[in-house]
Amino acid sequence: MESQRQSPLKSRFRRVCVFCGSSPGKSPSYQHAAIQLGKQLVERDIDLVYGGGSIGLMGLVSQVVYDGGRHVLGVIPKTLMPREITGETIGEVRAVSGMHQRKAEMARQADAFIALPGGYGTLEELLEVITWAQLGIHDKPVGLLNVDGYYNSLLSFIDKAVDEGFVTPSARHIIVSAPTAHELLAKLEEYEPKHSGVASQADLGDGAASGILHQVRHCPLTPPPKKH
Repeated sequence: MESQRQSPLKSRFRRVCVFCGSSPGKSPSYQHAAIQLGKQLVERDIDLVYGGGSIGLMGLVSQVVYDGGRHVLGVIPKTLMPREITGETIGEVRAVSGMHQRKAEMARQADAFIALPGGYGTLEELLEVITWAQLGIHDKPVGLLNVDGYYNSLLSFIDKAVDEGFVTPSARHIIVSAPTAHELLAKLEEYEPKHSGVASQADLGDGAASGILHQVRHCPLTPPPKKH
């Protein structure tokens, strides 16, 4: 008797944005985590948007999602294409004019964000979407895949900022962390914002924040299921 295929987990996310390094990292655990995250996205029928590279952790997670039959959208500045894409591209590649457009387009396309281990670029992208949430530009969940404690120092720094009065406890709640992809996605599915709600266009005025709001926001995210 043939074994029945396990039905996919129902997710409230249609597409998740993954920030990660264009390097594989020294520890095999980082590469394993990228592969496991890709498998979790496929299992939950979630599409991927990412930085568009075909090397490092970016290449691993995107290849797994693509091979699993989900849509992959890579957003990459034209100037980085020779550096971050080798061989054939993975899925759909959308070339943009610069880094600001890249971040805004990835954020606009995504229902949630996950950061794998990475360097300056990953941190910059991660902290920007956290800041946008704090400002009320979006209320999408933000997750840290804290592989082997890679982000422990960053989390300690943010806790210190809370203790010293530079970050509010409600803003600290924006960051969701877990050591495995399965646990992190489960937490993100249940995430509910505690910081102030999403700002209106009028609240942000006519400046840069208003422009980001226009680019980033799209249809409302399905709320997490109510706990009984």
